[in-house]
Amino acid sequence: MRLGLKMLAWIVGVLLVLVVALILLVAFFDWNRLKPTIDDEVSAALGRSFVINGDLTAAWQREPSEPSLRRLMPWPTFTAHDIHIGNPPWARQSQFVKLDTLQLRISPLPLLLHHAYIPFVRLDGWGVDLERTSKDQSNWELNRPQNVQASNWKLTLGTIAFDKGDILLDDAKTRLNLHVTIAPLQQAIPYDQLVAQATDESRADVGHNVGNGVNTEKTTPDTSDKAKHTAYQFAWTATGTYQGTPVNGSGKTGAVLALQRTDQPFPVQARLHIGDSKIALVGTLTDPTHLAALNLRVWFAGTSMAKLYPILGITLPDTPPYATEGHLSAELHAQGSRFSYRDFKGRVGESDLGGNLEVVTGGPRMKLTGDVHSQLLRFVDLGPLVGADSTAQKQQRGDTTPQPRDKALPVEQFHTNRLRTMDADVTFDAAHIEHPASLPIDALSTHINIDNGVLKLDPLHTSVAGGTIEGKLSMDASAQPMRTAFDLRARHLQLKRLFPTVKSMENSFGEINGDVTMSGAGGSVSELLSNANGDVKLLMNNGAISKTLLEAAGLNVANVVVERMFGDKTVQINCAATNLAGTNGVFTSRLFVLDTADATINVNGTINFSNEQLDLDVVPHTKGLRVFSLRSPLYVKGTFKDPDVGVKPGPLLLRGGGAVALAVLAAPAAALLAVIVPSREAAESNQCQQVLSQLRSGSLPNGGKK
Repeated sequence: MRLGLKMLAWIVGVLLVLVVALILLVAFFDWNRLKPTIDDEVSAALGRSFVINGDLTAAWQREPSEPSLRRLMPWPTFTAHDIHIGNPPWARQSQFVKLDTLQLRISPLPLLLHHAYIPFVRLDGWGVDLERTSKDQSNWELNRPQNVQASNWKLTLGTIAFDKGDILLDDAKTRLNLHVTIAPLQQAIPYDQLVAQATDESRADVGHNVGNGVNTEKTTPDTSDKAKHTAYQFAWTATGTYQGTPVNGSGKTGAVLALQRTDQPFPVQARLHIGDSKIALVGTLTDPTHLAALNLRVWFAGTSMAKLYPILGITLPDTPPYATEGHLSAELHAQGSRFSYRDFKGRVGESDLGGNLEVVTGGPRMKLTGDVHSQLLRFVDLGPLVGADSTAQKQQRGDTTPQPRDKALPVEQFHTNRLRTMDADVTFDAAHIEHPASLPIDALSTHINIDNGVLKLDPLHTSVAGGTIEGKLSMDASAQPMRTAFDLRARHLQLKRLFPTVKSMENSFGEINGDVTMSGAGGSVSELLSNANGDVKLLMNNGAISKTLLEAAGLNVANVVVERMFGDKTVQINCAATNLAGTNGVFTSRLFVLDTADATINVNGTINFSNEQLDLDVVPHTKGLRVFSLRSPLYVKGTFKDPDVGVKPGPLLLRGGGAVALAVLAAPAAALLAVIVPSREAAESNQCQQVLSQLRSGSLPNGGKK
């Protein structure tokens, strides 16, 4: 028994001697003598130069974050001054990191198990120079020398506190040059106070209050008690360029980053201007070691959503000026991240916009999913999607493609390369569309799918003039040039609602039905139609036609033709039937007939979308022996922009007894019969069905003969 007590006493005594020796060593040892060894070991581990130019000292301090009993034990705290870490040989600058002062505290007991637990690190007077080449060489990636064996030591970092510092970033790959300066605030700002302040400033910065009507409980960033007890203690400013565009920003952060506390929020706030795109955010970051959780309120604003592509890497369409506000949460991991922008609300042009979006990375391409809706969508705000906005609007959103004066079809190129960078599965619904009087489209809904460069709108549904246009559209950007195909069906479009501003249509009760199937290749609307193949079938029943009507519809060529034939009077139409077949951009009239009470008018020829040339003959045929005078047949030549309409040389038409249609029209007439659908008005007869049937059989209305 006495022997056991003696052994225990010896063990305790040895431990006390070691502790005393350790305390004396830390307190009185000249740690500067170890600087060369430390410099060499750290340089070998980093694969680049590391040097401590100033003093290296040590002292004893207690760790307040430890439990009560372990808190009584002092821990060694080391302080090093004037530290420099070099850059790899290819870097422009010789220095990667500089530190005026580095202070760290080490837990002594884990050292016995080859575990370096550093609960606290403080950086003062620091500067970082970050560089990346166009070949993707980056100086922040430390290439460990191959001949250095892996260490059996484990390193764990706790919290990092920092003081004033500078960050220089020169990224040749993304063409980003940035200088960020961080400095302490004179007085800390509570989290709640800055959230409210940042919300007001961000809304003012984007030019409107997009938060009206938003559920603040859903869009407010981190509302946990831990977040509310944090404070912003540092301010930062940033200046530079991104892809040649000026960048400037400012914001605030906390002072201590808890690397191992996954539940400890680190407050962040930022406002960035990249050209005319604006991004603002306020909220918290937790689990910073893995960048695993962001909880932010975010604002986006700018002249076009398409300009966010180089910033966010997300393919978005060309739009008028926009602004949105919503709640952004994120889980960031090396193998793949997830970003959710939820309950966002804003405007595009004068249209409202809202919904939920999620972006997932880590696969072959990032994927965007979600739902977007609009209660009131102005049709004019859809113009940039097809390059149909004005020149001034194009310049405002950054498009510099000049529209040739002699071209009517838009030549602005689609951003086909962006379709290959991401996938998407998004639903879009516009409950009500504010439209110009000449185009009464009332609602729009579609399912947007992008898969490996192929964009599909399927199904596509629009409510137009009391009827519907439904179908599908696909754009294959994986092919060069991009291939586009669409299949659309128009049903029950009411004539008097299609042209509500034309008084002559007030008593028209007919409707339009039609099918359009088309495919082509090209990077713009002009290129697409210049080699398009397809079929166009349209029927108009019980309508009216006049110069005023065509002016309202914007049909300049038809307006000139009707004025030449009928003057400025309104002509009632029993039926207008069209069947056009397109091959390589040239659409040929299989059947183009207007049947009125007094005459039938045939249009033959071609419409060439490749060179925008017209080559049509307009031939009227009178019915019976009525006193009715029409001019000679007309020709329509020239371009879409500058049509040439004149009288065709030859004898005048006979007044009465003219042929209504030729035998060659029988087959196209039969094809168009399939387009006829029952009218919604039970008492209304479909005049087109009667006319096409008569063309098909060869019998002539009103006493005419074939």
